[in-house]
Amino acid sequence: MSDILKVEHLKKYFTKKGMFGGKTTTVKAADDVSFSVKKGEVFVLAGESGSGKSTIAKLILKSIESDSGKIFFEEQEIDNKKENLTKIRMNCQMIHQDPYDSINPRMKIGDIVSEPLEIHKIGDKEDRSKRVIEVLQEVKLEPAEDIVKRYPHMLSGGQRQRVVLARALALKPKIILADEPVSMLDVSIRAEMLELMQELQKKYNISFIYITHDLATARYFGQRIGILYMGKIVEIGPIDQVLVKPRHPYTQALIDAISEPDPNNLHKERKIRINEPKEVDMNQGCKFRARCPYVIDKCIKEPELKMTSEGHYSACFVKLD
Repeated sequence: MSDILKVEHLKKYFTKKGMFGGKTTTVKAADDVSFSVKKGEVFVLAGESGSGKSTIAKLILKSIESDSGKIFFEEQEIDNKKENLTKIRMNCQMIHQDPYDSINPRMKIGDIVSEPLEIHKIGDKEDRSKRVIEVLQEVKLEPAEDIVKRYPHMLSGGQRQRVVLARALALKPKIILADEPVSMLDVSIRAEMLELMQELQKKYNISFIYITHDLATARYFGQRIGILYMGKIVEIGPIDQVLVKPRHPYTQALIDAISEPDPNNLHKERKIRINEPKEVDMNQGCKFRARCPYVIDKCIKEPELKMTSEGHYSACFVKLD
């Protein structure tokens, strides 16, 4: 499979000014991030809150401007030329975390789903109406003819997220950026939504960038995974290899923190391999060394991503068993 999207050395820094003349700090939301997504692949970006996952999604869509780095879609670099921006925004759609915040509560469902078709001037009114009914049926919102007349507040949270998915599908995109798409849903509905996304992904060979902090859903849905920590990818590779045999202490800590649905574990103390953070210069060396239980003197230097097995890379000086 060839790459449909390639991100090279992407950087985005935010400066925070302290109040009343306080210290100015720099947040490295994306710090030299590189990865690629193949046609029809589900690539997972995983990490804790604040690691820079959503910022990377916004940089890909060009909704915010990067400080440096390149983005290639179908081997063509995406810059700020109008035709390039139109191309990436037509072929790359977004599903946001909160379905209610990402749709206009004053618009009917039919208008919400048809909006991207109107923006990009695709078809006439009749064509757009047919496409809206078609995608609502695709995401299993029935009867579609009735759903189009409703407002968002008349639907459940799961139904609203299906509307967001329908809107993303309306333009027949080649890539969908799914930013925590099931985290706001009830547990009982999450599996249904993931199954639906998986079904549509296989049916239309859509590439997904699945952004999450939940490694359980990531393994169910994803094929490759990049582990993000403080704006930097610290481990990347096939999802089964990374989650079964993690090669970075941060990945290991994320896996240790996963709850296991076993009654025998209720009173069992979980040992998460991570230390209380120490005061270190975060602009120097490995970003994780302040919390790492395996830290060594060499960690004062910044480790590079190196291959540990076929297609599996880790940025760590310590070899984990």
